[in-house]
Amino acid sequence: MSTRSLEHILNVEDARLAAKSRLPHGLFEYVDRGAEDETSIISNRAQLDAIRLSPLALVDVTERSVSANILGRTRPLPFAIAPTAVAGLVWFDGEIELAKAAASAGIPFCVSTQSITAIERIAAASDAELWFQLYVWRNRQRMFALVDRAWAAGAQTLVLTVDNPVTPNREYNRRNGFGIPLRVSARAGLDVLLHPRWAFTVMLRALITSGIPTYAHYPPEFRTRLGRISVSDELAFATDVTWDDVHELRRRWPGKLVLKGIFRPDDALRARSCGVDAIVVSNHGGRNLDSAPGPVEVLPAIADAVSDSIEVLADSGVRRGADIARLMSLGATGVLVGRATLYGLACGGVHGARRVIDILGHELITTMGFIGATSLEQLKGRSFLHQRLASPVTAADPHETGEIDHG
Repeated sequence: MSTRSLEHILNVEDARLAAKSRLPHGLFEYVDRGAEDETSIISNRAQLDAIRLSPLALVDVTERSVSANILGRTRPLPFAIAPTAVAGLVWFDGEIELAKAAASAGIPFCVSTQSITAIERIAAASDAELWFQLYVWRNRQRMFALVDRAWAAGAQTLVLTVDNPVTPNREYNRRNGFGIPLRVSARAGLDVLLHPRWAFTVMLRALITSGIPTYAHYPPEFRTRLGRISVSDELAFATDVTWDDVHELRRRWPGKLVLKGIFRPDDALRARSCGVDAIVVSNHGGRNLDSAPGPVEVLPAIADAVSDSIEVLADSGVRRGADIARLMSLGATGVLVGRATLYGLACGGVHGARRVIDILGHELITTMGFIGATSLEQLKGRSFLHQRLASPVTAADPHETGEIDHG
């Protein structure tokens, strides 16, 4: 697939609709939807839309830059590709394709603990700057072995997800007969048959190449195909994760350490005291606690509390370049983008993901021109923020409008 064949993709919603037509219904909804009643997804979008940027008139915007310094490196765009567990099902070798897209754009790609492709393969097949996202396993020694493995593979930033202490309630997965682990059912089988292009170019190709997909970062003795539950609870997500685990990771990990899923200023300050380099203000794209606040609600207070002593990133809901400007105006130094790049991946692999990255970058630099900002540094201090609506507008059904978020 060439870049030219993707010229009809003009925005993230175009990519979303194309992904919807290409992916089996159960897989698409696994990527696209949230938890329970999805009020968090709707409010994420409504809160971003309620933010108005107040343009400064008569500014020479001939030369504009959207480069940003994130975790000690200057990057051409102020975002990274967020970790997602199913990229390898969205496109054949999807994690590698995302890493290649990130490398070509000069931005980081965060590899998930539950990636279908091993970080070693991703590193060997791409020149991307790799971050590694970590879930805490019940067996800490096996988790520490994975952390060491990520460092040996070249990851220099570790992103610990802290907002997933229990299994989220995603009812649509049960209705669709789709989830992780994968479950064979008549409904899921029919879903695949109705999407033969995906069945042949993704699933069949994977089966021929390497067999039934597995979680590539699990130890070999516990690695099972995605249709089965792990043979041991040693690799189940721990429910007893505390700040002691953060201290221990900080002691062991020689690179940058990031906590993803912070909602409160006091937790942000606690992270700083643990020696964490950055936090991500995130509600997991509305996929976990449906009553959690969105980043728009809590980001300013968190940014004020840490006052540049650690970096504050944000995710959940980015669909336009203007959303990036909005979050950075509220105090973020950069953002993570998840679902948007998965939609692009589903459209055309590396070229589709890069198309979405380019769209967001173009929209961001266009927004900068309209508001009279020539650099992202000028967004600090919130001088471009117009007074937000006291009560954000009520969003329509997100499955009709496409206003579905991902962290």
